[in-house]
Amino acid sequence: MLFQKLMQKVVEKGNLRIIDASGRTFDCGDGSGRRCTMRLHKRLLDYKLVLNPPLYLGEAYMDGDITLDEGTLRDFIAMMARNYEQLESNRLVSLGFALGRHTRRLKQYNPIGKAQRNVAHHYDLSGELYDLFLDADRQYSCAYFRSGEESLEQAQADKKQHLAAKLYLNRPGLKLLDIGSGWGGLGLYLARAGGCEVTGVTLSTEQHKLSQERAKQAGLEDRVQFHLRDYREDANRYDRIVSVGMFEHVGKKNYHEFFRKVSDLLADDGVFVLHSVGRVNDPGPVNPFIRKYIFPGTDVPTLGEVLPVIEDCMLTVTDVEVLRLHYAETLRHWEQRFQANRGKVAELYDERFCRMWETYLIGCEMGFRHQGLMVFQIQITKNVSAVPQTRDYIYEWEHGHAGGASQAAE
Repeated sequence: MLFQKLMQKVVEKGNLRIIDASGRTFDCGDGSGRRCTMRLHKRLLDYKLVLNPPLYLGEAYMDGDITLDEGTLRDFIAMMARNYEQLESNRLVSLGFALGRHTRRLKQYNPIGKAQRNVAHHYDLSGELYDLFLDADRQYSCAYFRSGEESLEQAQADKKQHLAAKLYLNRPGLKLLDIGSGWGGLGLYLARAGGCEVTGVTLSTEQHKLSQERAKQAGLEDRVQFHLRDYREDANRYDRIVSVGMFEHVGKKNYHEFFRKVSDLLADDGVFVLHSVGRVNDPGPVNPFIRKYIFPGTDVPTLGEVLPVIEDCMLTVTDVEVLRLHYAETLRHWEQRFQANRGKVAELYDERFCRMWETYLIGCEMGFRHQGLMVFQIQITKNVSAVPQTRDYIYEWEHGHAGGASQAAE
């Protein structure tokens, strides 16, 4: 009865019913909202789930040891996210979280070889999988929803446009480095829309292969080059640098190394734009289920952890923007598309994989809605005069390229 007692203390808002392996029923919460009925199929879960609920609940659902008789996985995860403060404050659970904080520096050890293995774990999955839930340009990062009513395709196009505006592409022929270039969509857009000479680096063999193919198909091989290498191995100088969705894999103990390398790579009048998932409050450990099964080695910083390091590396912050619910909306679109193609995903992998990715997509969405996750974009220079005094140039670029981001990706 340990887990049931824990849930009765944790779930203050909501309607949770637990049926244990012996058939006993326990009710938790204030009865509000749609009821979720969770059935435990193994006696051991009553004890195991108390030790690390964020990890073992996800594992048990993924393995089929927990099923939901009433309500959906989205209903259950949303209810748990709304009550997460109570979970964190529980003495037994907080001990596990404290242990996670003490061991995270070891987990953040990130030499070049390990970094590549971590990337391969996630990004070298079947390309067909990503086609089933991403937009046509395979943008696998937070989209930019101006109103919230946009399609995923439009919001991702607007994200590329927004980043381009902050890079201040004030003349053609700028040499640009894309650190963590994904499947090449952003680099190709910047070459077309901004006339940049783009170098993209990725640690994923599958992403590198497709990026090269896309550059060739677009007739841009002379201006866009993608390389399978670590950014730390680059020795060139660039007018512009952009990094989207890669910084989360650097690890806190490696922040100085990252920004020192960026400083080495960036021209004296250059501009760097960093786009990363972050936290708005306590710099705690990443959800253990996400770290173990989805993004090994990942880490989520606060601005308070990042900004002092930038200053220590003699770089200047010239603009900061916090995107709050944009990633929650992005993940909602991804999960809807994933569910619409669930049968095809199961054919590629299996039902266990489907349950694992459901937990990942919904869990991350609720993290942005209820648990203090956000996305930040930081514009960084070496020279305070590298960009204009006001943000008018950002709005002027976006106005001048309105509707063009979608076409530039084709």
